[in-house]
Amino acid sequence: MTDVPRSEHLRRPAAALLRMLAVAAAYWVGGQIGLLQQVVVEGAVVTPLWPPTGIALACLLWMGAGVWPGIAVGALATVATLDSLDAATLGVLAGNTLAPLAAYLMLRRIGFRMELDRLRDGLALVFLGALGGMLISATFGVGTQVWNGSLSLGEFWPVWSAWWAGDAMGVLVITPVLLLLPRARLPRDTRPYWWTEAAALCVTAAAVALLVTRIELSLLFLVFPVLIWAALRFQLPGAAPCALLISVLAISAATSGAGPFAGRSLLELMVVLQALNGCAALTALLLAAIITEQIGIRRRVEQACSALAEVVDQLAPGETAHLWPVVEGGKVADRMGGDD
Repeated sequence: MTDVPRSEHLRRPAAALLRMLAVAAAYWVGGQIGLLQQVVVEGAVVTPLWPPTGIALACLLWMGAGVWPGIAVGALATVATLDSLDAATLGVLAGNTLAPLAAYLMLRRIGFRMELDRLRDGLALVFLGALGGMLISATFGVGTQVWNGSLSLGEFWPVWSAWWAGDAMGVLVITPVLLLLPRARLPRDTRPYWWTEAAALCVTAAAVALLVTRIELSLLFLVFPVLIWAALRFQLPGAAPCALLISVLAISAATSGAGPFAGRSLLELMVVLQALNGCAALTALLLAAIITEQIGIRRRVEQACSALAEVVDQLAPGETAHLWPVVEGGKVADRMGGDD
């Protein structure tokens, strides 16, 4: 009988080690993808979108703070592919590990829900997870390079701004998409027009994003009606992938100097690109959270009305039934069958 507790005791550390290795592998893969679109600012390599920060925060939200060694190992492996290990590497490693961990602890402190079904959750992910937490990674990474002599003091702020923006975009764009994966289900609404509208959204989002990032005219604002459509009709499962698609295509166009990004200086390119990506991510995330929250409130009100109607009918059978609305197919209808 003692073999069972002993096997359980051995199984738990093995499972924890596997989780850490999986996190490290995911971080490294995300880093390799991010480095495909790297830019050099004042001699330092930065990326407009750094997926590992979003991956790390999502892993912490899924599995808890205990997987932080996996983030550190993944960060070390990623940094090792860029340069030799030195004192500056330790600063980058510390910042890349502490930033998502601090973001996770702040989100957990305020009761963040991974469903992102409340406006407060969307705001928390933006201001605590992305803009606030990633201050640590940018400050540690650039600060140690200045201290080590790799960068001059005058180069601190340009590199810091680009570093911070790339890390923040990783959280804003990647984390919402990853948080959707465990809850991915086929929709209950299988009516033909739902699938038709979903297909139309996919085609339209891809076509508009390709158009505005490849033509010379400055029409980047056309992506926002698509994001609004996705958020209103499909909430986060529609809005988050659209924001990711727009960001990826915009970064590809910017790094290749195509479309509205042609002929711009590096500073201008980074400002326009990050303004577009940030506004697109904020629009998708916050509007989807607002719509989801309103839908949840409506459903709770309908359930409360139904429960109250049942109580009243039990107290006065048949006398007040004609006064209460009924819910049919998600719509409130009166007793004569008309819509409210």
